[in-house]
Amino acid sequence: MRILIIEDEDLAVKKIRKILQTVDEQAIVAGVTDSIKSTVEWLAQHPTPDLILMDIELSDGQSFEIFRLTEVKSPVIFTTSYDEYALKAFKVNSIDYLLKPVQKEELQAALDKYKRMQGKFGTGETNDESLKLDNLLKELCQQLQPREYRQRFLVKHGQKFVSVEVHEIAYFFSDGRLNFFKTTDNRKFVVDYTMDELEDMIDPRSYFRISRSFYVSAGCIEKIDEYFGNRLILGLKPTIDKEALVSREKVMDFKKWMGK
Repeated sequence: MRILIIEDEDLAVKKIRKILQTVDEQAIVAGVTDSIKSTVEWLAQHPTPDLILMDIELSDGQSFEIFRLTEVKSPVIFTTSYDEYALKAFKVNSIDYLLKPVQKEELQAALDKYKRMQGKFGTGETNDESLKLDNLLKELCQQLQPREYRQRFLVKHGQKFVSVEVHEIAYFFSDGRLNFFKTTDNRKFVVDYTMDELEDMIDPRSYFRISRSFYVSAGCIEKIDEYFGNRLILGLKPTIDKEALVSREKVMDFKKWMGK
């Protein structure tokens, strides 16, 4: 099995070489490139490799540009430093990705997957079950593109409408009938969206859904206490006459989010 490694970090290349030697005696590193330009040139000058291990971020741009500049006939296993959340949908497809630093067990599993699907590549035949590299790349590109989140909400205040910037909002909450948000200066407004709809509108780096009825910003949290049932209870600013409980199944993710 001839493998092309596309990676611009020398230490990462050395580690991948070492792991390949231990997990597959038949694996041969046919070449190593470190940029879009050198990869396009290598593919034009050498026989098609059986498999490509490709880093997403290269010294001269994202490796997706390679597919625009030349025909890539080999199946690809991506290596990336991107958070797994951004790629979880891509994970279910048969072309794999590995989070850096690459681990032996994960590379072994990816190579095993490649071997199981060898018959689906290089034949020129396509069917409903065969994976098309270009479609997978489009899917991955869409996931990696910066997502647009709402910058402001237009809400009713008496007989008029007010535009409130998202960064002014301390938290969103529901009373079971209506949904509201409170601003950092303690103004309260009704918001005409369900909590599920808000999930697609607000940046998860800035707001965390602690339960079915609460989204909180990190800046509004004054204290965090343990609560029975393996939950947490938050003290919020501005104050609210409703318990802000982090549900049991969200506690671990909430702690990670607060620690970022």
